[in-house]
Amino acid sequence: MLTEPAPAKLNLALHVRRRREDGYHELETLFAFVADGDAVTLGEGQGFAVNGPFAAALLGEDDNLVTRAAARFAQVFDLPVPGRITLTKRLPVASGLGGGSADAAATLRLLARHHGIALDDPRLFDCADALGSDVPACLYSRTAIGRGRGEQLVPVAGAPGTPVLLVNPGVAVSTAEVFRRWDGIDRGTLREGDLLAAARAGRNDLEPPALAIAPVIGEVLELLGAQPGATLARMSGSGATCFALFDSLAARTSATEAVRGAQPGWWCLETVLL
Repeated sequence: MLTEPAPAKLNLALHVRRRREDGYHELETLFAFVADGDAVTLGEGQGFAVNGPFAAALLGEDDNLVTRAAARFAQVFDLPVPGRITLTKRLPVASGLGGGSADAAATLRLLARHHGIALDDPRLFDCADALGSDVPACLYSRTAIGRGRGEQLVPVAGAPGTPVLLVNPGVAVSTAEVFRRWDGIDRGTLREGDLLAAARAGRNDLEPPALAIAPVIGEVLELLGAQPGATLARMSGSGATCFALFDSLAARTSATEAVRGAQPGWWCLETVLL
């Protein structure tokens, strides 16, 4: 049995530059990953199974990013899927954390490990790119600037160990609808240099349209931003999960207690940047 982690993705900043003729949007984003997320396991048997606290959202689905990743790998490498793939779903679905993309990427890594294929094999990247815009970044799960659709990656120095609190208010937001409501204004490029300084100087251009769809996101951001020790509070991706970076583990713990006390129904996860 082999298990591969699928770390959650954060967009520390996400700048939407323009709509492209192919229907996608030209992006500049700071990708970062945290120490927690889903997991994918290869075991005996055949087919696909799902468990974990958010499994219900995928139960009964025969077509998802994990099964598509396995099928794509088998097709490109002309190799069989050698067992049953089980997804442990710990992250909320449609939450801006790249959960499905991370799961697909973990599936590709898992099958590559089993068959002795190097992670830098260009065919593996091609598989990832064909599955979705965030999957290439999730394939490597390292801090990077993403351009194009997000698939043009330039690794940058990270800030490993930085305390992070993730909060989701229990709403799912449609990525397509959020992008559709983007106002079309290019507000400029990412700042270069230190990761956290660049993140703080940046923005998430999808926050305003996401707030219009789910105003509760604003409540999450306000609560996180008010916590002592929070150095950055922002929505990730197209929402609805928001994150806060903290200057200490103690500050993060206190913030978690404050959020859970104020909103016991919200999902919270204490973690750190990889």
